[in-house]
Amino acid sequence: MKKYFVLIVLFITIESIAQDKMEFFPDDLNVQPFTANTLEPKLGFLFQLTKNELRLDIGNSVDVLRCQLGGNENISFGADLFTYTLLRGENDFHFPVDAVDYLFGVNGTYKKNIDNDEYGVRVRISHISAHFVDGHYDGVNGTWRDGLNPRVYSREFIEAIPYYKINSVRVYAGFTYLFHVDPAFIGKDNYQIGFDYFAKNILSESITPFLGYDLKIANIDEYTANHSVSAGIKFGKPNGKGLSLYLNYYSGKSIHGEYFDFNKEYSAFGINLDL
Repeated sequence: MKKYFVLIVLFITIESIAQDKMEFFPDDLNVQPFTANTLEPKLGFLFQLTKNELRLDIGNSVDVLRCQLGGNENISFGADLFTYTLLRGENDFHFPVDAVDYLFGVNGTYKKNIDNDEYGVRVRISHISAHFVDGHYDGVNGTWRDGLNPRVYSREFIEAIPYYKINSVRVYAGFTYLFHVDPAFIGKDNYQIGFDYFAKNILSESITPFLGYDLKIANIDEYTANHSVSAGIKFGKPNGKGLSLYLNYYSGKSIHGEYFDFNKEYSAFGINLDL
């Protein structure tokens, strides 16, 4: 009887979902990436202005399944797969890879529109691991650069970021819990707040200035503040495909796991393809 009861409940659930609008692999994301947040899907470069370093991002987030719950509510389930890489520039167009971080996981989002306002939440469960690469090795002297040997860094975490959007301004606050992390002394709770703004239909429908700020309070051996500011112009659909040119300022702990306890401060010029 228990088996039949479970099957009946499952059938009713599937039937109720099927009555709503379902879409596999929609063209856009139900909840757009948070502009100044450092862990978002990107496909492009970030060139530091005062130091010979650059960041290469190759990654994407996709909604695998989206369900419309009535006329103004949507939920989605998707996946994330990123690499973000630290490189150096050298002569003859050489870019040795110093360090690389991998992120993969799953996500779920909820969004509801009310007139010109919108609110929702994104939840991610992800894994990150970090590694030094051959560009960090000094082959002439047979040592790792700056005396920094590779070390184990990985974390598995759950992240929740609820938000509220009024016209073109979106504000958000987030909480991240690391349910496993190496090294083990790293704190397991992180907090963040931020906003982003896309000035739609000011220059044209396909040229959109934007601004974003993100403050992340990371718990390493103590709580530390990480600031990220991004401002630029997006060519293309404001909430869809396009090309973004922007300036970024970052101050705080390095986002690269092999340098997780190093302080970084830089200004950079970014190029990003939004696919």
